[in-house]
Amino acid sequence: MPVIAFVSQKGGVGKSTLARALAREAVAGGLSVLVGDLDVQQLTTLRWSARRQAAGLEPAVPVQAFDTVSAAFEAEEGVDLLVLDGPAKASAETLEIAQRAALVVIPSNPGADDLEPTVLLLHELVGEGIPKERLAVALVRVATDAEEVAARAYVEAAGYAVLPGAIAERAAYRAAQSGGASLTEVRFSGLAEKAELLVQAIIDRATV
Repeated sequence: MPVIAFVSQKGGVGKSTLARALAREAVAGGLSVLVGDLDVQQLTTLRWSARRQAAGLEPAVPVQAFDTVSAAFEAEEGVDLLVLDGPAKASAETLEIAQRAALVVIPSNPGADDLEPTVLLLHELVGEGIPKERLAVALVRVATDAEEVAARAYVEAAGYAVLPGAIAERAAYRAAQSGGASLTEVRFSGLAEKAELLVQAIIDRATV
């Protein structure tokens, strides 16, 4: 399976959240997986992994911090799937990730403050030669169906793909991750199913 990366124009839009969920489902499916945490200032996913281990949750999801993109990609050879949790803000490293990953997922909240920077980042990546087919937006922290429809229309009008499904704004998701679980392990089955749908959409697009 190819390398799947999560990047963003700004912090706090859900890239670590989705990276964890994808990795957890891939491990549960029998793949050897490594999550590369490239946000060396925050190390959000590495800390989540420590909470998961402390809680005794299975399956274990291996996470390792990397100082450079090159170092992270060197780990690709030893696993079936390398999931990259990119830096908190767009940088030269974001372009390097996009040049080497098979799929780049850009999470976005549905508000203009997040959608506009997301589309700008997409334009920048395409301008640097990244094929649109390797880029996709994932909608997170969506409060209503109308918000999802409007956000999806905005991104698609700009010429980019939006993955099927969306992650709703729910306290249960935050509580799950605070305890070391992923979105797909939330205790409410309906919310877990919504997360699984988006994770499956990421896998499907990466393996086309």
